[in-house]
Amino acid sequence: MIGPVIFGLVVLVIIFGTKALRIIRPFEKGLVERLGKFVRTEEPGLAFIFPLVETIRKVDVRERVIDVPPQDVITKDNVLVTVDAVIYFQVTDPFKVTYNVARFTVAALKLAQTNLRNVIGDMLLDQTLTSRNRINEQLRLVLDEATDKWGVKVTRVELQKIDPPKDITEAMGKQMKAERTKRAVILDAEGVKQAAILRADGEKQAEILRAEGRRQAKILVAQGEAQAIESVYGAIHKGRPTNDLVAIKYLEALQKIADGKATKIFLPLETTGVLGSIAGISELFKETKETPKEEKKS
Repeated sequence: MIGPVIFGLVVLVIIFGTKALRIIRPFEKGLVERLGKFVRTEEPGLAFIFPLVETIRKVDVRERVIDVPPQDVITKDNVLVTVDAVIYFQVTDPFKVTYNVARFTVAALKLAQTNLRNVIGDMLLDQTLTSRNRINEQLRLVLDEATDKWGVKVTRVELQKIDPPKDITEAMGKQMKAERTKRAVILDAEGVKQAAILRADGEKQAEILRAEGRRQAKILVAQGEAQAIESVYGAIHKGRPTNDLVAIKYLEALQKIADGKATKIFLPLETTGVLGSIAGISELFKETKETPKEEKKS
């Protein structure tokens, strides 16, 4: 008699333990209700509840994604585009997401679709195609503010695609092709311009260098002639030449000058002393000629 009773008690303990002990995984939190009323939140690990009196709801707090199906949206300039987006969210308050909203996924999806129409409806087509980050951020802020009372944090919103109509796409393709052709022509013209400028600048620099070379050559020649004149002048004065020798050299120079084709010869004012020496030489020659005659008379 005692054996079956003990066996029954063991079975009841096993059943009670199975119902009373619950394992909560690291990415979950447990909401414990007692007779339909929320009493506490259980953290990950082993949780104990009273069977038949308490129940537990497990809430996944990992980051999850909601796929917003493609929908047609009209832009500010009345162009119909097809938009596809995804929403990433994470539960921050298990109590609110369980008791404040019945079906959070459906509610977030409808909210995203409505706000997506509002945001893109206030933008031009070109802005929607070039401002994805701006649209993503605006949607995230709107959805995050709306879902805050549900205990959910919208981490980010990503637009997967924005598809304009086929005719608009073809027109945009032609426009982009024309723009690229225009840029190519501008770059080619700019290259020709820069080449011409560089060529002219190079020729200018070369001419400047040639002129500088000629100037330096003339300076060096002049310096050489000056040094030669100074050397000759110094040598002449060092030898202490007489007026007679200077007069002879002057006559030789006049002979060379007279050999030219010039019809007039200009003599410097400083030649008076030299001419005096020439007169003295002529008197000397006269005296030399007269001396033999006198000797013959005697």
